[in-house]
Amino acid sequence: MLLNTCIILVSLLTAVSPIITKAAHLNSTLLHPHQHPDPESVVQELQWKVNASVSRREMLGVYEKDQSSCLTGNPIDDCWRCDSNWQTNRQRLADCAIGFGQNALGGKGGQIYIVTDSSDHDAVNPSPGTLRYAVIQNDPLWIVFSGDMLIKLKEELIVNSYKTIDGRGANAHIVGGGCITLQYVSNVIIHNIHVHDCVPSPISNVRSSPTHYGRRTKSDGDGISIFGGSKIWIDHCSLSNCRDGLIDAIMGSTAITISNNYFAHHDEVMLLGHADNFLLDSAMQVTIAFNYFGEDLVQRMPRCRRGYIHVVNNDFTEWKMYAIGGSANPTINSQGNRYTAPSDVHAKEVTKRVETGDDEWDGWDWRSDRDIMVNGAFFIPSGQGAALKYAKAYSVEPKSAGLVDQLTMNAGVMGGSRGNDGISSGSYSRSTGDNAAGGGSGSSNNRGGEEYFGMIFGGKAPLQLGPPSILFSFLIMLSSLIILYEYDAVFVVTIA
Repeated sequence: MLLNTCIILVSLLTAVSPIITKAAHLNSTLLHPHQHPDPESVVQELQWKVNASVSRREMLGVYEKDQSSCLTGNPIDDCWRCDSNWQTNRQRLADCAIGFGQNALGGKGGQIYIVTDSSDHDAVNPSPGTLRYAVIQNDPLWIVFSGDMLIKLKEELIVNSYKTIDGRGANAHIVGGGCITLQYVSNVIIHNIHVHDCVPSPISNVRSSPTHYGRRTKSDGDGISIFGGSKIWIDHCSLSNCRDGLIDAIMGSTAITISNNYFAHHDEVMLLGHADNFLLDSAMQVTIAFNYFGEDLVQRMPRCRRGYIHVVNNDFTEWKMYAIGGSANPTINSQGNRYTAPSDVHAKEVTKRVETGDDEWDGWDWRSDRDIMVNGAFFIPSGQGAALKYAKAYSVEPKSAGLVDQLTMNAGVMGGSRGNDGISSGSYSRSTGDNAAGGGSGSSNNRGGEEYFGMIFGGKAPLQLGPPSILFSFLIMLSSLIILYEYDAVFVVTIA
């Protein structure tokens, strides 16, 4: 019986092994359920939303001056900021994302959780009321802050799936050890938060859910680390001065939008992709839109390995080495950005093919469409036939970089200073601003007349992660059997 079973297993593995191997090498989309099958359609949809928002602003600017004052042409902001009662409907924000991360639900449908305690004394048994206690819960949560806070992390903050960290109405700063980690989770929204002065955290035990904690190795000191994550949206944050990257997305992360953020005072700003030979990063899809790349930045805005990266309507005001770099044949679609080169005559180029010969990158799909080049900046495109492909992809033309000022005018944390100037892990001063735009509200527990304490909103049943597809599960199972077969086939035959 055992001999017959082994013969059948070996025959099955021999038959399907070439198919699985070919599929894995030719198209990693078969192995990633969250990768969009048609990235060009996502790009086109984003451009349509920008055009519609800009047109609406221009039209209402003539006929309804009062309403037009809140419209910017930025489709994300215009989706929620014109609602004077946004505080009573915070979760509408989850419907406002664009690009590859537009399906990130965050804590939509979950309870409102209010952070009342800025301490972080115990990473294994966090106290109720702290940010760490909120982010590890299994149920969807929409997390807000009772007032201005400086949260000094002792260890990396490991965020569970279906969470929104919403800093509107408060001035919330996250600093310290490890900062924010999104590891093998999905549906996370981080909005209107200052993240800065992040340093590596030591080897220690850290809780990641109510039922699990484990020993963590030393972290890199990223501001926000996305490790195997999907459906992630980072919006209106101000990030600066971290030990490693400000935002890193690696190890098969995909379905990500990084929008309306303010980056400053940093060397290696953003890394997308783990390693040149890590094939699963071919499934990575990231939208980088309406961000302001500010003072004292050096490189990696972003630095890409594999994947499809849409860089649209950003303002690149400074770099010292290069703005956009890559290796291992990533697709770079740069549209409607403004690139302002530094005074250094040797650093005028926007692009950099990292450790790659000219004959290798000549066929890579890197495009510049309606970008504005300032102070001698230049973008070196590549890829034969790319222009024709992109021309066919768009029934709606992308907006010119001439609108960059308008689209990025509110980049970073809204209300008060959008950067992190003057704020460090050792000092903190409150700032106030337009509360409707997310300004600081001091330490008051009352937000615009609405009492949050003791109240639960949207107490629906927890959203559950959908099961992987049958094909996905089948391929993983067969891949595992192939590995066992390759190492143990001789042993199986012998014992038969």
